[in-house]
Amino acid sequence: KTLSLEKPNPPAEDWKIVLPRRGKQKRQFRKTIESELQKPGQSWSPIDDQSDPESESKLMQKMLSYVQKLESSQFYQAFIDQILSHEMSDHLHRVSGSEEKLQMVIYGIGSIESYEPPRLQLSLAILMKRKFTWIGEVQVFDPVLSLTESKVLSALGCSVLSFNEQGQRQALKPTLFFMPHCEAGLFDNLLQANWEVNMLNQIVLFGNSFEAYEQFLSVCKDPIREERQRHIMAIRRFTKEFAINATSDDYFRAFHSSSWHFFSHQSR
Repeated sequence: KTLSLEKPNPPAEDWKIVLPRRGKQKRQFRKTIESELQKPGQSWSPIDDQSDPESESKLMQKMLSYVQKLESSQFYQAFIDQILSHEMSDHLHRVSGSEEKLQMVIYGIGSIESYEPPRLQLSLAILMKRKFTWIGEVQVFDPVLSLTESKVLSALGCSVLSFNEQGQRQALKPTLFFMPHCEAGLFDNLLQANWEVNMLNQIVLFGNSFEAYEQFLSVCKDPIREERQRHIMAIRRFTKEFAINATSDDYFRAFHSSSWHFFSHQSR
């Protein structure tokens, strides 16, 4: 279950990627996407078609309160310090290249109306947008979003997608994917849709630790999980991961086992 790298001439832009076995056969992906990849674009709209100003105002005030609370926390300061560190800054600059801004795509944020962890996660994304000029447009999608939540997200400066990409957005330009506590299948969809050196090199991914997925599968042999995480496991050798510190009781549920991920054709 390894990833092998070829260095053609010229330059080292071609990866030969050997994914974990599917049955008795290996599949090789070389600067291509599986032909059976389901095309994204399924139209979406909130199930509820009604909202009222009072509900929107209450949710907005709640979100602003969470943003303020998070901004004054030690967790947030440590989070920002990590981004500003020399090593992580180098990786961010490599991804951004000549682009002035990285688009932020938020998948699977959950219901900010019903649960605290999604409110904290969204607050972190909002604070990042305020803090860093290199973050551009912020797009959000989760099929559970209500009309009230969608309107509040828009008021907070986010664009709510009107179709379900199923995590299959191709990084045709430098993109920050913000995916705290998404299902493993969504991460695998994202990698599969970008299974090409030029696109993987343009991705910054914040989400569940790939290292933790690998450790779990090494202990618990589960063919179903292995199949759903084939691309995650295959890319591990070429992933630089920065774990965040989420030991605080106030923020553990929202951010535990979360990491920054950068992908490079140079093996770890």
